[in-house]
Amino acid sequence: MSVRRVVPNIPVVAGTGPDGEAGTMRANAAFYGLLGFEEVMNQGWIMTLAPPSEPTAQISFMSADLTAPVTPDVSVEVADVDTAHTALVRAGAEIVYGPQDEEWGVRRFFVRDPNGRVVNVLSHR
Repeated sequence: MSVRRVVPNIPVVAGTGPDGEAGTMRANAAFYGLLGFEEVMNQGWIMTLAPPSEPTAQISFMSADLTAPVTPDVSVEVADVDTAHTALVRAGAEIVYGPQDEEWGVRRFFVRDPNGRVVNVLSHR
């Protein structure tokens, strides 16, 4: 199995100011910007930051997953999501969501790890 990257998904709690969730996203972008991260994706409900010098070193901030029933704790991009799905099903892992082709260009599924964490396993199409 070829892993391309692993991205923690940090839950975002909406701020109490007039900008709410958007303000909280901007605050995270500003804070992590001080460490060299820049915004590489922002869909409103999820924002991903990465340093320009190492684009696979990423961190995401998520309020709630747009299409899935739960918000994943971590995302793992693999070379072949269907092969990963087959291996995990054969091992008896609990599939929480999918596999599903999403409108933003990924095929993914969610699986629960032995610690109860939800892992978003994906490949870009």
